[in-house]
Parts: sequence; C-alpha cells; structure tokens
Amino acid sequence: MTRVTPFVKWAGGKGQLLAQFEAHLPVRFEAYVEPFVGGGALFFHLYNQGLLDGKRAVLIDQLEELINCYRVVQGQVEELIAELQRHEPYKTDADHYYTVRAWDRRPDYAQRSDVERAARFIFLNRTCYNGLYRVNRRGQFNVPFGRYRNPKVCDVQNLQAASRALQDVTLIVGDFDRCLEVATGADLVYLDPPYHPLSSTANFTSYTSAGFGLEDQRRLARVFEALDRRGCQVMLSNSDTPFVQGLYEGYEQTEFQAIRPISSKGDGRGAISELLITNGYRKVQSG
Repeated sequence: MTRVTPFVKWAGGKGQLLAQFEAHLPVRFEAYVEPFVGGGALFFHLYNQGLLDGKRAVLIDQLEELINCYRVVQGQVEELIAELQRHEPYKTDADHYYTVRAWDRRPDYAQRSDVERAARFIFLNRTCYNGLYRVNRRGQFNVPFGRYRNPKVCDVQNLQAASRALQDVTLIVGDFDRCLEVATGADLVYLDPPYHPLSSTANFTSYTSAGFGLEDQRRLARVFEALDRRGCQVMLSNSDTPFVQGLYEGYEQTEFQAIRPISSKGDGRGAISELLITNGYRKVQSG
C-alpha cells in the first residue's frame, strides 16, 4: 500500500509529532472523528498504520474550500490531477499566482467548478508564503507569493493514494461542535484547533474570516467535556499556556516540544511547548 501524506500543507500540522502521539492513542476505538481536519496528518497516519480498517471516519472543518478539496480528492481525483497539471508550468510565476489568487474577488467565482476550486486551493497552498491559509474579513485568500524554487504542485501518486484513503470517509463542512452529532462512546475524537496565542503578537487565527478567539476556546473545552461524559476517547492539541492548562484542569496534560515558526523571520523558528490533553482512556503505552 502506498503511504499517504497530507496533500496540503497546514500551519500547525502534526507531522513532526506523530511518532510521539502513537503512545497516547487508545488501545482500541470504534470510529475516528476529527473536527479541525486541516491537513489531516493524524488521519492519514492512522490509515497508513491500518488502524482505520473497517472503521467509520468523519472529517469536519469549518472551511468550505478545504472540505471541497477533500471531496474532490475523494471522488474526482483524476479530473483534479488534470487541472493541477495546467497550473504546474506556472508554479514559479508570481503573475499567474496573483491571477489565480484573485479568482475569489470576482463575481463569477461561484460558477467555478468544484474541481477548479480544489485545484486552485492546492496550487495556492503549495506556492504561497509558508503554506499558510489565511483570509481577510471578506473571506478572500490573501497570503503573498512564496517564491519557492521548485514547489511540487501536482503529486499524482499521493493524490491517488489520498483518494483511496478517503473513499468511505464522511466529510462535513461545519463548526467543531458538529462532532457531537456523530461521535458516540468508544470513538476516538481528535481536536486540533487554532492554538491559543503564546503572546499578543502571535495571534494567528484567521483561517476563516471570523477567527478563533477566547470564547471559542472556552466553547471547545465544553465540547471536550461533553465528549468525555459521553464516553468518547478524546485527544486535544493546543499551546502550553496557563489559560489552556486551566481550561482542561483535571485532564491528563502531556507536554511536547515542536518546531514552529514563532516569528515572521526565518530565524524565528524554534522549539515551543505544546500540550496533548487526553481524558483518561486506556492508552497504547499502558497496554
């Protein structure tokens, strides 16, 4: 089986922490639910390990453009590959980048096909600065050109493998609390929200025009508690701050070190402390 990796880059993606997460997975679970799917690093990791075989999986995100991309990979991957190959020759062309980026400023954007929009999403993701997804208050993508030497816009084998991984997956556009509609006892629910900022200058939450503020973090903690009461096995990632520690007081909190961009400058990348919060289920590490 071809190993699958996320087909989009995502700020705060968990690729570097997957090996450390393994010891904190439940011994067994019925279904997998991920309400902030982003790049889907943990979903694809579980798939690669065969841990989703025969299991229901539900992936949720509030970002409609992202879920459209997942749906196209799931059901129209060959059409998507053909569309991406049209963009491939222009992957280092800033003029083409800004022309494609401006599609969502035009009144005819709603008439673009799902495949065209998904190809745009991946093209911009692979060629924009730092692989960020950020929108302005009008919901328009506004990340500048990344100026990479040779970005990989169309990874045919990985897209085809991702399509196979997604075949029986339920994909939902919606708020994270939609997980309460689909998660039942013994399911594994992984929550990876926009992180609580480490400082007043590190407050990047603009994946959607609404952002993700303190009340959203409090509401997420209430959803965590509701899932816990239901008997679900819940994992949550967030920054290691007193605010987050207090929200999840009484639950198991494990500290990890992750390399993240902590400033806008290239030399501002360093190890920062993150938390993995779990609700006391039986873990692989404890047998």
